[in-house]
This record gives sequence, C-alpha cells and structure tokens, in this order.
Amino acid sequence: MGGETSSKPRKVNNGIVAAVCLAFFTGMVGMAYAAVPLYKMFCQVTGYGGTTQRAEKQYAGRVLDRDITIRFDANTNGIPWQFEPVARSVTIKIGATAQAHYSATNKFDRTITGRASFNVQPEMAGAYFNKVECFCFTDTTLKPGETLDMPVVFYVDPDIVNVPELKDLKTITLSYTMFPVENKKPVASSAPAAGSSNKVPDSDASLGG
Repeated sequence: MGGETSSKPRKVNNGIVAAVCLAFFTGMVGMAYAAVPLYKMFCQVTGYGGTTQRAEKQYAGRVLDRDITIRFDANTNGIPWQFEPVARSVTIKIGATAQAHYSATNKFDRTITGRASFNVQPEMAGAYFNKVECFCFTDTTLKPGETLDMPVVFYVDPDIVNVPELKDLKTITLSYTMFPVENKKPVASSAPAAGSSNKVPDSDASLGG
C-alpha cells in the first residue's frame, strides 16, 4: 500500500516535468525561427551592425554647412558579375540629398538574378545614413552580357553631429555585396511529365552548369 501511494505522485511529477521540457523546447525552436527577422528589424531600426535606414522622405529638412565624404565599395559573392561603383567617392553637405551610381554586368552565358546586401562603416553611422532609393530594395535580373546602371539616392541625417562618437566624422563608407538569387521551381513541375525530356532548360540551370 505504502509503495503504491508514493509512486503515484512521482509519476504525476514526471509528467509535469516532461510537459514543461516539451513546452520549453518548442518555445526555443520558435524563438530560433523568429530570431532572424527580429534581428533584421532591430538592425534596420537602430542601425546596428552598420545597417542603413530606408528613408520615408526624400530630404532631411535641413542642410548643415559641413562636408562629409561618402566612399563606395562593391563586392560579389558567388555571382559572375562585374559589379563596381561608377565613382569611388563623393563629398556632400550633411543633410543634402545626393545620388551615386553602381554598375553591374552579367559575365555569364545565362540570365541571372542578383540581390545586394549592404552596410556602412563606421557601424554607428548606419542609423544616420538614409537611403531614399536603392537597387538593393529589389532583386536585379541581367541577361547574358547585359549591363545595368544602378543608382542609389541618399542623405546623411544632420542629427549625426549630435552623437559624441560621430560629431567629428569625416568619412562614411557605403558597401554592397551582390550575390545570386536561386530560382526555385514550383512543386508541381518538380517531376517531368511522361514522355518529356529530362533536360533542364538553360534559364533554370545552375550557375555551375
């Protein structure tokens, strides 16, 4: 009798512990999936990690009588494009809206879609670097040998001079990295129809093909 009475609470306790562990595990998985978009949102709002701001208005509202030089950098990651800034730098007034241009040429023999990631240095300046228009807001598709002019319109928020660490800043570097966007086939077309060829069309072939 005594043994049976003591084992029952133990079984109940084990069940509670198992339920708590399962709930904790599920919560951790959910947080992991949410972490990436939440981190991206955090960076966009705060400029953390050199993430620039997407401006809702085309001008700062005031222009300071102070120059700042914007340097432009371009890199590629796994995409056979020639990607570079048209000019390496520009000097503007803080608060003035300016436009710069990048150029991309598809050096491959197939159509490729690319996407640009970006940041600024120093990282703290990201919260004050506002982009009005940018090729990085959408994907870019280039045919074989095609060259595209890719403008970016921006301004530096005058409030940057109120930040002790940035008040004497003379130069900001805007950097882009272009990488390929994979073209995923619809699920319905993943298997070839009966009697059809197994050859993959050139437009859907991998870059290495």
